[in-house]
Amino acid sequence: MNPLSDSVSNLVVSFQNMQDEHFITGIKRIAGKTHDTALDKGFDYNSDFEKILLMHSELSEAVEALRAGNPPDDKIPEFSGIEAELADCVLRILGYCHARGFRIAEAILAKTKYNETRPHKHGGKLF
Repeated sequence: MNPLSDSVSNLVVSFQNMQDEHFITGIKRIAGKTHDTALDKGFDYNSDFEKILLMHSELSEAVEALRAGNPPDDKIPEFSGIEAELADCVLRILGYCHARGFRIAEAILAKTKYNETRPHKHGGKLF
């Protein structure tokens, strides 16, 4: 065993853990704010099906933006239509996860790490 190598490895792991904690904290903050804003504007989280369908509708709007040539968004014109619609989808997901107490930030990290272990085009998939 090399003490210097072990020290460097420990630093890398420590740094990654710190980055992960910052990511989790940031996502939780955004999710909470998104949830609070939705409630403040009169929207609730009573129907799981409705919320998931609304997430899906944002993806459909992103496709429509692409079909229209991806022009600037009409509400935030410094961003393209697809950027705005994907942001809407992510915000709907985060608000919903916050309302349900889902650990989405932690799941994102776990799934990212798992995906790194998968083989190239795992399962022979074309896309």
